[in-house]
Amino acid sequence: MPYICVKMISMEVVSFIAKKQSPMLGKSVAWRSPSNIALVKYWGKYAPQMPANPSLSFTLDNCNTKTTVCLRDMDTINQTSLGNFSFDFSFEGAPKPDFHLKILAFFERVVAYLPFLKQYHFSILSENTFPHSSGIASSASAMAALSLCLLELSGEFLDYSEAFKAKASFLARLGSGSAARSIQGPLMQWGKTDSVPHSEDLIAIVFKENVAAVFSSYQDTILLVEKGAKAVSSTVGHGLMENHPYAAARFNQAHNQIAVLSQALKTGDIDTFMHIVEQEALTLHAMMLTSSPSFILMKPATLAIIERVWTYRAATKVPLCFTLDAGANVHLLYPEKHKEEVLQFIENELVVYCENAQYICDSVGAGSVSVSI
Repeated sequence: MPYICVKMISMEVVSFIAKKQSPMLGKSVAWRSPSNIALVKYWGKYAPQMPANPSLSFTLDNCNTKTTVCLRDMDTINQTSLGNFSFDFSFEGAPKPDFHLKILAFFERVVAYLPFLKQYHFSILSENTFPHSSGIASSASAMAALSLCLLELSGEFLDYSEAFKAKASFLARLGSGSAARSIQGPLMQWGKTDSVPHSEDLIAIVFKENVAAVFSSYQDTILLVEKGAKAVSSTVGHGLMENHPYAAARFNQAHNQIAVLSQALKTGDIDTFMHIVEQEALTLHAMMLTSSPSFILMKPATLAIIERVWTYRAATKVPLCFTLDAGANVHLLYPEKHKEEVLQFIENELVVYCENAQYICDSVGAGSVSVSI
């Protein structure tokens, strides 16, 4: 049976339908939401934005999107509406009409839970601290920040309660699946699985097990092999998991990987952590290679970096591992106490593989924050 069959869920969609909203006309709000890097990968979904397999991620800190939204009366706007909605969008100071259809699709998915969207004009300003569309989960941080802004402007909640965060995760998921994991941190789990209590398909939850101290300050240095847009979008890649010959085995594997990784996180077993994380990265790209049509997002430099990491780890015993998202860039994960020597290794041997010798130093973060305007 294909993976797109209906799944049983314990949380009800109707619980996110607004009982009362008091839109904050004339107000601007801003949120900063982080990217995240999946340790166990989400790849494959079914409508509406539901994961075919569970995932587990580190929330990042420095790689984030800041979004500001102003709620205005449509009567004061000389702006052509798009569908049933009225908005304008700027990215890093410039109008970006190319993003309008994605925002429109998001509004259409969430309007049942934010009915005020049809009644007002939304001026949306967004900016990144990292390259978008290059495999660093820019859609995750962008949709998380936008969801938080819209939810706050709706006036449905009086504070940033757990219920507020849950609904924000629910909304963000409808914009980009992995965005559900960018609301909070430091470890987020999304998708129903037996090994994680209270796990859900509708929202991501904080992984609340007692995690070993070493993982609380884990580092993620992102080597920017290619900063441009990916040749194949994640949306297309997810779709190609339908009828994929290895889909069922992959989805079962993800459940098992989370169970094993959960134990490693609790016990501080870095060797198992590294094994699972690297296996997940390579499995993700193996699914791309074996889809129909097949595609490759890794570049020769990606493979060269992986080989160098393996050689370095074997020679030095430094617990440095890699993971990949849906792109060519390489995330290097390691304990904070090894930061100096790993950065030296990057400068000595890996920076040559980076576009314009660029890389981003990041670490595990706490999640989205409201920003004063």
